[in-house]
Amino acid sequence: QVQLVESGGGLVQAGGSLRLSCAASGGTFSIRAMGWVRQAPEKEREFIAAISRGGINTNYAASVKGRFILSRDNTKNTVFLQMNVLKPEDTAVYYCTQARTSWATTPSSISEYDQWGQGTQVTVSS
Repeated sequence: QVQLVESGGGLVQAGGSLRLSCAASGGTFSIRAMGWVRQAPEKEREFIAAISRGGINTNYAASVKGRFILSRDNTKNTVFLQMNVLKPEDTAVYYCTQARTSWATTPSSISEYDQWGQGTQVTVSS
């Protein structure tokens, strides 16, 4: 079973950038897609991005497409989420997650993920 630890969250002004990292240990990192999901206060979890196990394919929610970039380094068991042009509505806890199966390419359904980090808070001030 993989353990996921996010880092890089914080407070940033609107228009700014942050880079989140997710370090994996144990389990099998490189054979499964990875994703990021966020949850704002009093809202349900929202899929925002996924990357295939080899890092070739990515999938973004419409709300972040063109602003966020997801990448992975399988040699370091790490996933990176570069977040640019941040908006106040991006404020949320961001969770790193691993796909439930090895054949899912870039799943966008939260039910297709079964390993989760503890989350990192991102706050964007206006």
